[in-house]
Amino acid sequence: MKKFFILFIIASAFLFSEGNKALADGFNSVHTSNGVFVIAAGDQGNIFRSINSGSSWAKYTEPSVNFKSVFTLQSSVWLTGDNGKVYKSTTISTILTPYNTGVTTSINSIHFTSELTGYVCGDNGALYKSVNGGISWTLSNTGIGIENLNSISFKDANNGIVVGNNGKVYLTSNAGSSWTPELVLTTRNLLDAKYYTDGMGIVGEYGTILYRSTVSSWFHVASRINTDVRGVTGDSFNDMHVCGGGGFIRNNINGNYAFTTFEKNPMLANLVDIVYYSGMGFAVSSLNNAIIRTTDGGLSWALPSGTSVNYTWVSKPGASGSFLGNNMCLHPTDRNSIFIAFGNQVYKSRTKGEDWNAVGNAIPTGSTPHSFFVSPVDTNIWLVATESSPDKVYRTTDYGQTWTAVISLNFSNYGQPLEMDQNDPSVFYFAPDNGGFWKSTDNGATFSEISGNYPFRSPCDIIVMYDSSKVVFVADGITGSGTAKIYKSVNGGANWTLVHTAAASEVPSMSNSVFDKSTVWATEWSGSNIYKSTNYGDNWVTHHSNSFSGWGSDVCHEDPTLLVTGSWGAAATISVNGGDNWTNVSSGLSGHGGGILIPDRGYIICHQGTNVYKLNVVYTVITSISENTLTGIPDKFNLGQNYPNPFNPSTKIRFDVPNSGNVSLKVYNELGKEVSTLVNSFRNAGSYEINFDASALSSGIYFYSLESNGLTSTKKMLLVK
Repeated sequence: MKKFFILFIIASAFLFSEGNKALADGFNSVHTSNGVFVIAAGDQGNIFRSINSGSSWAKYTEPSVNFKSVFTLQSSVWLTGDNGKVYKSTTISTILTPYNTGVTTSINSIHFTSELTGYVCGDNGALYKSVNGGISWTLSNTGIGIENLNSISFKDANNGIVVGNNGKVYLTSNAGSSWTPELVLTTRNLLDAKYYTDGMGIVGEYGTILYRSTVSSWFHVASRINTDVRGVTGDSFNDMHVCGGGGFIRNNINGNYAFTTFEKNPMLANLVDIVYYSGMGFAVSSLNNAIIRTTDGGLSWALPSGTSVNYTWVSKPGASGSFLGNNMCLHPTDRNSIFIAFGNQVYKSRTKGEDWNAVGNAIPTGSTPHSFFVSPVDTNIWLVATESSPDKVYRTTDYGQTWTAVISLNFSNYGQPLEMDQNDPSVFYFAPDNGGFWKSTDNGATFSEISGNYPFRSPCDIIVMYDSSKVVFVADGITGSGTAKIYKSVNGGANWTLVHTAAASEVPSMSNSVFDKSTVWATEWSGSNIYKSTNYGDNWVTHHSNSFSGWGSDVCHEDPTLLVTGSWGAAATISVNGGDNWTNVSSGLSGHGGGILIPDRGYIICHQGTNVYKLNVVYTVITSISENTLTGIPDKFNLGQNYPNPFNPSTKIRFDVPNSGNVSLKVYNELGKEVSTLVNSFRNAGSYEINFDASALSSGIYFYSLESNGLTSTKKMLLVK
């Protein structure tokens, strides 16, 4: 058996499941105190270090521990683990020295106010203080209950905050001698906190964002998301940045305390921590090794240099059948559950689309649904628009056990004739083919025509403006010859205005966002254009042209900078920066296209052909050091000659250690100056092979030296460029 840590480290970010975290080689924490030395750490002993502001990274492992938090200050580095230990190192060394805190349970957060004084917090109310740089720790939790504590932060030597599960917040003004509970009016688990000189910020589960200045009470941000907010950072109370969910980053710069400024970034996986230093920021996911970086205060973020991204759609089992339009619907109260109508059956996934099971009884007639909704008012109420003779809208009030036809009118063969008003979910709109515009105000029990003077012919999609129920759009299609159009109503559908004429025969999909209400997107068929309006749908421009005819579309529900559009064929395209750039993501798709749904940045789903697909993303990150662990236990200590030798720019070094212990493998120049540390941590007994990349070094003679358990061996190598 071989265990490979090769030159390129493949980190798989499974967008469909944060539950894969235990198997992922990602991170839980990232920190920098000067913007130059940066360190990230995570499960399975995963450590990445950079000494050049994140331009390049070196990977190290300490396989016996899952790291939870990391903190740097001046030349010191501290890490905490799930074993109750604190590990200390320096910015110029990779040796980790463990120190006991007094517990064996998880230490979730660490903060030092000086190189001598620091604090850690963890499960079961554990809070300890050190006054000798982390070597020894004393209990310092007076006033704190038996709660799991998740984050600790100090603004100076005396004033600190610690937060934990069930909405617990404690403050100290005497360097941790005692703690006073704060009432913040939430019972959500709080995951991270930051104490600024001029205020405090707290984030937590289900979209929790709290803040207060030094002179105000706590304010709850209406984040309008149900994913977790996991990290908070920034240089001041007026420069707060938060991250979480499937990869969003938001800030309150320029007084935007609703945190509706989104920082465009390339990550399509959960972001669990973020750190800023003077306009430079880093953020990490627990699902991959791609540490994203900004150097301009969040205006733009980038993956590590040389990182490649592979997008593949994966078919998910359990649900299949015919469809047309968009028949996916999120569960209104369970963020992990989603419904879909296929054929004459409704299916439900409780695992973010990983697998599906039939629920309820069959829809009475028809086998091609076009629209499906679960009512947030009462989740026993479902509505489905399905082809029949004539076409029908069916309604159930008992979770699909019995169905009743509430409207019988033919609708367009092309799209989605039924829409729910997200501002008032008891209201539904229905647009049949050449049949007016209909409205229900009683959860779909009855419909009445509200617009007999309608201009559209074969409606393909309906959307309602967020926070403005009177503004409604209808995307029209043309049966036969002609061009498709978009119509807008500002009085709830009583009157209509033509706002756009497409270059093709159908506008099958429109999408909008609660976070950017002025922007509306639309696709076309049989044409390749993506249309965009930035003034509430009054004017439109051709924003992008795909290589395929368009169909479904969606804007991410937690971040308006992520968009995906599909095709009636097996194709899709994605933008992670608000439409500035687009990438084809068609691999794995088969059959004709349908609806697209993006609950969060790490959770993208579509129905295609007769199946449900989820987007899987793999990031391949290049680091400067690699290692192979070879089979077998050697019988003696040995350092092999590097090969090839001479070399340019990389070479392999093999070594054998017959006994477990700390291993050091370093490279020196002819003057005896250390130029690279290849290994400096615990290793089990075994044979190892290191790939050393000397791209940053000049030609010449170098020496590499192995030390372990009191034994030393040194050999010479020649770099020729």
